[in-house]
Order: sequence, then structure tokens, then C-alpha cells
Amino acid sequence: MKVTICGAGRTGHLNAVLFKQALGIEVSVLTTSTAVASRWASGDDPWQAETRDGCVLSARPDYVGTDPSEALVNADMVLITQPAQARPALLQRMAPYLPTDKSVYVGAIPGFCGFDWLAAKALSGRDNAVIWGMKDVPHIAYDLVAGRRVRMGGAKAELFVALHRRESAASGAALVAMLNRLYEAPVTLLRDYLEITLTPGNALMHPAVLYALIGPGAPFEKKPFDEPLCWWTDCPQAGAELLEACDAENQAIRRASEARLGIDLSSVKPLRQELIEAYGDQIEDDRTMYTLLRTNRAYAGILAPLVPNPNGQGLVIDRESRAFHEDIAFGQALLVAMAERLDVAVPAIAKTYRWARDYHGQLATGTPDYVPARWPEAA
Repeated sequence: MKVTICGAGRTGHLNAVLFKQALGIEVSVLTTSTAVASRWASGDDPWQAETRDGCVLSARPDYVGTDPSEALVNADMVLITQPAQARPALLQRMAPYLPTDKSVYVGAIPGFCGFDWLAAKALSGRDNAVIWGMKDVPHIAYDLVAGRRVRMGGAKAELFVALHRRESAASGAALVAMLNRLYEAPVTLLRDYLEITLTPGNALMHPAVLYALIGPGAPFEKKPFDEPLCWWTDCPQAGAELLEACDAENQAIRRASEARLGIDLSSVKPLRQELIEAYGDQIEDDRTMYTLLRTNRAYAGILAPLVPNPNGQGLVIDRESRAFHEDIAFGQALLVAMAERLDVAVPAIAKTYRWARDYHGQLATGTPDYVPARWPEAA
């Protein structure tokens, strides 16, 4: 089986190493980094991944490069790990080079931000492309040195995937079988892709913490950070409380979607429950959202995106972070649009979304252009 991974960042690098531990898996990596591609082409140095117990896994991908016509040759599965803002252009680049003589499973990890709608639009006319997504990343990955090594954090106990509504039951069975060759955790097929789109994750989590750190009245609204801090082990109480409010609104969107579409989205659980089920005994204190975030060992050491202050001393939030360009411009924008179409009030989500757009000043605005115009009626 040949897997083409699109993206050589943390998740892409880690998955490439893990997949090569299995027999009979060919791994091709399509990257935008000419430096990573050149390093792979110039030598035999393996890619490495350090596990949580200090073991080092090594592997050399079969191909690493920037040319989709080479990376996609004879691919059985295409796994997109690039952020949401990069996916529209990536799919347009990929489309002409996907195999045409067999089914090719084109999926995203994670599959949020309406990837099913995006891929269906970008791959219109490519009926052999089976569109799917994974609910969350299989493992936390961090401390990447591009093209060299990455560290692996907590792993999910179970993996959940979903297909675009156009796909068949046979395609679902084939997808699960392929993924079970690649991952140790069992893979479960969800009933509807909205179970992924509405799964609480970064589109709720990162904006809430940003607002609590640098938003109106926050401790760092008008001053830089003195030192690095972690997203979760340093999460402020106000961030956890705002996150709970956003999560409750996401549940309201879920219930309205169920009622309008006549579907069961009960797998979309409140965030605190999702995290407890995902990380189990890696969480030392799960009594509240605040204690859970600060004591989840799977999240330990994950730094907030800070860069040197260009106007003086200290550190400031990186405006190029995925927290803005993915979680807000795509993730939150999609939730706000869905809520409007379903006539659901989401004051906490809308507040953080409007503030983040104003704070950044250069984010894309409005509903992502791949959301079906008549949704939810056309769903």
C-alpha cells in the first residue's frame, strides 16, 4: 500500500516514521519546503521520532519532494496534514495527478473545518476519489526539527473517521481496513461527517485561551509576555471558563443540526468528556475544565505561539500562528456560519471570533467559500 502524506510538519513527519514501521507500506511525502526535500535527496539520514518513554524510532520515507506528479504516483491513500488555510490550494495542485485507474482515499488529519465540503468542491468530477477525514490527530506531536526529528506526546486510545456523504459502505469498510494497517489504535467509522466538523477542538480551544490572555481586560492585553508559556499547563482560569461557554454553544449547534437534518450526532460530546475519554489516566485532575487542561500530561510542554516583541522587550503572540489562520479564519468562521444558518445564538464564539479578526487585522473574513450554498437544506 502506498500512502502519500501532504505536509512535512509535526503530524506529517510523525506519521511518516510510524507508517514505515509497518511491513509493506510505501511512504511518499509531498512538502512545500525545498530545504526538507533537498536534505532527503542528498543523503540517507533517516527521519526520527522520539516516543514518550525515550525510545527513538527511525525511518526513511521512500520519497520526499515538492512535485505532486511524483509524490502521487500510484497512491492508494492521500493523507493531508497541512493546516486548513493551505488545503484549498493544495487540493487544486493535487487534483490533476491523482491516480485515475483505482479508488484513491483522500483524507485529512484532522478532518475539521468542513474538509468534506472543501474536497468535494476541489475534486469535482473525480469520482474515484474517496473523501474522508479523521476526527483528531492520532498522536500529539511537538518539538519538530524539519526533516530530522519530532517528539511524540499522548496517543488516542481509539481513532474515529468519517466519509463524505457521497461515499459507499464498501468504501468505508476499505478505509477502516487500510487505517488499521497504519495505526495501533482501533479505528471506528462514524455515521456522518458532521460528527467530525462539530467535534470540539482547536477552533474552540485556542481562541478562548488567546482571548483570556490578550483580549479585552486580559493580563497581557497591553504588555508583552516576560517568558514562554504553555497553551494548557499555563491556561488561565478565565480561558477555561470561556472555553466551556464556547463548548456549550457548539453543543447547541449540534442539537440544531440533528433536528434540522434528522441525523444522530450523539458522538459529538462535550469537550471535557471528549478529553477524559481520549486521554484517560494521562489526566491527573479532571474535576473541572481548568484542572483538566493544566494536568493533562499529553499536553505538557506544548508552547503557546510567542515570538520576540518587534517593538521592545519580551514576547508577543505570533500573528502567523495557526491559531489565527486556521482555528479562527476557518474553524470559528465555519461555526459562526453554521449557527447563523441554523438560527442558533453563539455569543461566546462570536465574541472571540470578532475580537480575533479585529486584533489580527488581516484574516480572511466570512463563510469559507466551499460550504454548500443551500446547507443545511441541501445536506
